[in-house]
Amino acid sequence: MKLQFSIVVALALLISLLSLFGLIVAASDLNSDRQALLEFASAVPHAPRLSWNDSSSICTSWIGVTCNSNGTRVIGIHLPGIGLTGSIPENTIGKLDALRVLSLHSNGLVGDLPSNILSIPSLQFAHLQKNNFSGLIPSSVSPKLTALDISFNSFSGSIPPTYQNLRRLTWLYLQNNSISGTIPDFNLPNLKYLNFSNNNFNGSIPNSIKTFPSTSFVGNSLLCGPPLLNNCSSISPSPSPSPSPASTQNQKAKTPHKKSFGIASILALVIGGIAFISLLVLVFFVCFLKKKNNKRSGILKGKASSCAGKVEVSKSFGSGVQAAEKNKLFFFEGSSYTFDLEDLLKASAEVLGKGSYGTAYKAVLEEGVTMVVKRLKEVVVGKKEFEQQLDIVGRIGRHPNVMPLRAYYYSKDEKLLVYSYMPAGSLFFLLHGNKGAGRTPFDWDSRVKIALGTAKGIAFIHTEGGPKFTHGNIKSTNVLITEEFDSCISDVGLPPLMNAPATMSRTNGYRAPEVTDSKKITQKSDIYSFGVLLLEMLTGKIPLRYPGYEDVVDLPRWVRSVVREEWTAEVFDEELLRGQYVEEEMVQMLQIALACVAKTPDTRPRMDEAVRMIEEIKHPEFKNRTSSESEYSNVQTP
Repeated sequence: MKLQFSIVVALALLISLLSLFGLIVAASDLNSDRQALLEFASAVPHAPRLSWNDSSSICTSWIGVTCNSNGTRVIGIHLPGIGLTGSIPENTIGKLDALRVLSLHSNGLVGDLPSNILSIPSLQFAHLQKNNFSGLIPSSVSPKLTALDISFNSFSGSIPPTYQNLRRLTWLYLQNNSISGTIPDFNLPNLKYLNFSNNNFNGSIPNSIKTFPSTSFVGNSLLCGPPLLNNCSSISPSPSPSPSPASTQNQKAKTPHKKSFGIASILALVIGGIAFISLLVLVFFVCFLKKKNNKRSGILKGKASSCAGKVEVSKSFGSGVQAAEKNKLFFFEGSSYTFDLEDLLKASAEVLGKGSYGTAYKAVLEEGVTMVVKRLKEVVVGKKEFEQQLDIVGRIGRHPNVMPLRAYYYSKDEKLLVYSYMPAGSLFFLLHGNKGAGRTPFDWDSRVKIALGTAKGIAFIHTEGGPKFTHGNIKSTNVLITEEFDSCISDVGLPPLMNAPATMSRTNGYRAPEVTDSKKITQKSDIYSFGVLLLEMLTGKIPLRYPGYEDVVDLPRWVRSVVREEWTAEVFDEELLRGQYVEEEMVQMLQIALACVAKTPDTRPRMDEAVRMIEEIKHPEFKNRTSSESEYSNVQTP
């Protein structure tokens, strides 16, 4: 018995020691990453906003640095267009042996690329384009590499043989360098994007990459074979032997025949030239018409497909994106800086919807990151006022129930907002979408969780933005849902930027009675809209007309009429009544909703009071708390 007890104690002690050792190793690894990055920052001149220091948290405070989920290693460096100049020291970034993504493009980095960077074993994405790196391409490379972009640099030498068998490689961009030699016969089954144009390659294009377009190979004068038009045999013809006197006599005898053949050839060339010019004129005319039509189609253009709204991003992402400002995408603190405007240009895009303030697109970037780009329409404020408003929006986005604005772009003709993508969709589609047999029931507990999260988000908007700051457009399509049924409020702070009509339509079922124009939107009118949102969640009915949804109800008026007749059960969504629910809780939520949609603004509760009341539905023990004691009042923001 004593022996068994001793074994148990020894095992427990061993496990504790191993855990402690693991923590020490993890801390040591993160400290090593920190030191490597500090050495990089001290050796490479950079813009003032790259304010890394030893006193702040590397995983939460350092701009452009991404850590793994448990905060023990650096896995991403995202510093595009941040003003880095000079050369990268040999033992800095190369020491980050857990790094997966390295994005340093559009800077002023020079010199050789350290050999130990591309060979980091975990490295998957390397975006180093648009610098001034020179020297040979490093031959040692990570087998996990998925994307390599070193275009628009000054690399020379040939492609190392080690690149022939990078089985995971999907993107390989080497264009606009001084790389020479023959192109290896690649064995890359996942390669989808390739560009070797404007280098010094020679010889024939290998069979393994002949399927790529000719634009991937142009600008290499000594390169030949499909898909290029020049034939390899015609590049260096062998010299003719000197003619003998006898052959000269023979040639003279054949001269009349050659002359007649030359006239026929000339006639054929003339006719062919006329046909070719006619074809060019026709192509030019078609392209002109297409360009004219494309200008009308706006920022994201492409071919229609069977997937509704799916298009490809045009190479000119927006007509108003000025060439000198291609990379001037402003990021908020805490964003991971994985992309810039040029990356968005390359992304495939899908139209998510057209809302009150513009069109939203789902953009899938080369690094596998998915973002939402909203193109605003009818912005009427200047750049300074625009930036001041979005600075407030950026601060509000720190709350876990507010959709964070990651970046924005402003020019005279284009205003773009960039958000994270929420794959689970909006509250509207949870309530009203997919009503067929395969629908997953939207249960009561999930609805309460979403209602509470939405209330907390709006309450934070009202307190952080100041007494006059409002959302102004609360509705179920602007409440986005995570896979864990947490809610995020989107479209925060946009109404003051937009050209709203002098008189606002009363057909908007979320709008408070007193809001007759955009200048009369207040925090109390936000609360009315939130009350309509609660009624929508309780009844399953739609308060605003959407394409394909015709059964629209004035929810506050309808609910009041039903409750007045004491038919309360008739109010609730049939889907709720089929599942597990607590009727008392549903009645309590109905009372909160009706208080929020009171006709007189002063009788509506404040948003933090609504938070407290919703919390009490599931936690009656909170009943005696004041609103200042609510969980909301000391909510932790990331």
